[in-house]
Amino acid sequence: MEVTYTHCAGLDVHKKTVVACCMTPGVKGKVNIVSRSFSTITAGLLELSDWLHSQNIQQLAMESTGEYWKPVYNLLESGFEVLVVNAQHMKNVPGRKTDVLDAQWIAELLRHGLLRGSFIPPLPQRDLRDLTRQRTNLVQERAAVVNRLQKTLEWANIKLACVVTDITGVSARQILAAIVDGQDNEKVLAELAKASLRNKRQQLEQALTGRIREHHRFLIAQHLIHLDFLKEQIAIFDTQITEHIQAQTTTQNNSKSPTPSDSLSSALEISPDNCPLSWEAAVSLLDTIPGVARNTAEVLLAEIGIDMARFPSAAHLARWARVCPGNNESAGKQFSGRTGQGNSWLRSALIQAANAASRCKHTYLAVVYQRLKARRGRKRAIVAVAHRILTAVFHMLSSGQPYKDLGVNHLNHPQKQHLLKQMRSRLEQLGYKVTLEAQTSTAPN
Repeated sequence: MEVTYTHCAGLDVHKKTVVACCMTPGVKGKVNIVSRSFSTITAGLLELSDWLHSQNIQQLAMESTGEYWKPVYNLLESGFEVLVVNAQHMKNVPGRKTDVLDAQWIAELLRHGLLRGSFIPPLPQRDLRDLTRQRTNLVQERAAVVNRLQKTLEWANIKLACVVTDITGVSARQILAAIVDGQDNEKVLAELAKASLRNKRQQLEQALTGRIREHHRFLIAQHLIHLDFLKEQIAIFDTQITEHIQAQTTTQNNSKSPTPSDSLSSALEISPDNCPLSWEAAVSLLDTIPGVARNTAEVLLAEIGIDMARFPSAAHLARWARVCPGNNESAGKQFSGRTGQGNSWLRSALIQAANAASRCKHTYLAVVYQRLKARRGRKRAIVAVAHRILTAVFHMLSSGQPYKDLGVNHLNHPQKQHLLKQMRSRLEQLGYKVTLEAQTSTAPN
């Protein structure tokens, strides 16, 4: 088999140790194989780097084992060409399982060019990923606390959620604060309602009639304190993400000649030198997609970046994100093609955006959702809308142009003649004589 890399090494990474196997050319066409174990603390990894340099290693490969590969990658990426490989792509021979053999197998595959590295974003994008993912965790934790608060109210026979839409809204928070302070008169509590909720005071009185004990008041108070803390933390992360994006935008602007940006369109315009978009301009671009808010745009950029040159096409990006059907055909029969498991952070953001876009009236994405929902069901329709959003993201970041809605009639154009024939046939079956005449546009007065 042809040798692609002559000086390469494979790393088998664990929590406390990392086993390195180096393969270098020997005499008479043989291969020198040397293996050593190192500690994963910083001193041990620096020793690993020095040893690899002494062996004249140029390329490295290691499995993406949880979070353990990250400290190794951080210290080796500047001095070597490092590939982080999916463990499923290089399973070893059964019955030959040791750390040394694993490292040797990885080095053997790398030596013959049989490994494909995973996408490792640059350091600024990795930092943005950490921020957006932690913010997502906080949002999910807040939703869990709200559910626990609702559970406590149910145990106290308080049916507040049956009347108000959000039990953490302004009116609901005032009612809950009064309950914590010891107020148990349902009429007094109902009078705390604000705005349009005051029209439901009679229903509130019935819903707030319960069996509240001091035990329930303590739990409600702790849940409210926890919600306030999470709200503060989410706001802090929002500020930090905004500052990080602005800092990267400033760095990009300082590294190239400044260009005037008097409006959004000029700020989003790509120069003739095909300079990449700035981070802030990319966020503003993606914010023009129906269903994509600024927070979602920040998550999308953190996961896929702003440089679309790393993806050969929009279809390749959709396949990488696992928002398109897979191929499963055998003997001329088409079987179920599941989307598979991909980047869960990217997929969840796209699904959230697709759910919002499906409710935007008079848009192309909403029409796609309604059509597919009738034939394929709601879940498949949402994934299809997410696929189209990601395709739009690819082309927008590649061209630097804002989102252009295709319109509600876009899907009708390819089937125009078929629809006309079908509708005419149905009307004739009902006993009507139909004459089709194209509508002529008239000039405005």
